[in-house]
Amino acid sequence: MRIAALLLIVGAALAAQDRDFLTADEVDQIREAQDPNERVFLYIKFAQERVGMLEQFLAKDKPGRSAIIHDTLEDYSKIIDSIDTVADDALTRKFDITKGMAIVTAAEKDILARLKKIEESEPKDLARYKFVLQNAIDTTQDSEELSAEDLKTRGTEVTAREKKEKQEIESMKATNPKEVAEKKAEDTTKSTDAPKRKAPTLKRPGEDTLPGLDSTKQPQQ
Repeated sequence: MRIAALLLIVGAALAAQDRDFLTADEVDQIREAQDPNERVFLYIKFAQERVGMLEQFLAKDKPGRSAIIHDTLEDYSKIIDSIDTVADDALTRKFDITKGMAIVTAAEKDILARLKKIEESEPKDLARYKFVLQNAIDTTQDSEELSAEDLKTRGTEVTAREKKEKQEIESMKATNPKEVAEKKAEDTTKSTDAPKRKAPTLKRPGEDTLPGLDSTKQPQQ
């Protein structure tokens, strides 16, 4: 019985990881929106809808609602993370997202107040989703601060962060003992090798390679 229960828990965890945080229709809408301003607008719209769903679930004491609330909060946080990702990517490409960020900032401020209100109401099943609710609040607060930040400053910070990350990756590669040793051995081999003999050719001066004939191979006797 214990093994069966454990398998059920693991299965549920894997299912949660594989679950899409957007519906199929929402995914299509995001794909069609090529403008970053349109994309962040869609994402914040989806976020607002998730919060509205939370408020509806909490208004009715129905069996099994805690699991639905838990999953909805997880999906919500991923949507907010997506807003930050789209915005950062747009800024690195020097795209003007002033319009989109203005909408996001106002919406996230309202959402944050609604989430805190849910926490303060202390629903009787709060213990079952308290962690993901707190994560949703923290994620929203961080995103709101980013959205309200001066876009030029944020763009500079994003570019600097990406540059630093690339340098760290290159540094890690360069200081890898095995990789350094292999590179030294390769350089040594190249420096000691005699010049390679030029492969014979069947072409006469100024003549192109004959069709179907490999100029690097000698004709068979």
